[in-house]
Amino acid sequence: VAALQDEKNSLISENEIMNDRLEQLDDSLDDPNTMVAKKYFSAQLQLEQLQEENFRLEAAKDDYRVHCEDLEKQLIELQHRNNELTSLAEESR
Repeated sequence: VAALQDEKNSLISENEIMNDRLEQLDDSLDDPNTMVAKKYFSAQLQLEQLQEENFRLEAAKDDYRVHCEDLEKQLIELQHRNNELTSLAEESR
């Protein structure tokens, strides 16, 4: 029982130390002057910029896809028209 109580006290002590360290880390993120906070906010800004860039590129991709589909339709129409004109030219000969 004594050994278990010692282990329990040791774990409680370790838990308190870890909670203190966690609070210090939280505090360092709240203070914009610390290096950790600067890196965190820089990474967060970079993430937001990349998300905006990704959104812009996705929109451009969709626009190009629609444009490509239109061009494919035009190509098919022009091929049919070419075939019609070719057959008319052969009939004329």
